[in-house]
Amino acid sequence: MNGTDSAKITDIKVNKDNLYKEETFTDLTFATVRCLTPVKIDGAVDENRERVFTGMTQLMSPKGPIPVQCVIEGAKTLSEALDKLPAAIDKTVKAMIEEAKEIQRQEASRIIIPGQEE
Repeated sequence: MNGTDSAKITDIKVNKDNLYKEETFTDLTFATVRCLTPVKIDGAVDENRERVFTGMTQLMSPKGPIPVQCVIEGAKTLSEALDKLPAAIDKTVKAMIEEAKEIQRQEASRIIIPGQEE
C-alpha cells in the first residue's frame, strides 16, 4: 500500500447488527466447542437469531498436528452440539481430503512445456 491509498488497514467497519457473545467449552483432551450467542448492541440476547456452534480438534499426522474446525449444523443446545461434533469433524476431514486430492489431480494434469514460464 502506498501513501496515495485512502483506505487504511485500520479502516474496519463493525457490523453492529451481527454481534455474538462467545463461550468456549472443552473436555481438555480432544474437543473444543464454541457457542456463539447472538446479541444486540446493548449485549442483550437477540432472540430473533439462532445460536451457532462450532467444533475444533486436532488430528495427528506424520508431519504434526492438523487443526480441524467446523460448524456444527442443526445444534440448538450444547448437548446436541457435543453429540453432533464427531460427525461434523468427520464431514470436514473428508472435505479436506477431497480438496487435497483435487489439488493433487490439478497439479498432476498440468502440462509443462520446456522453455515456458510457470
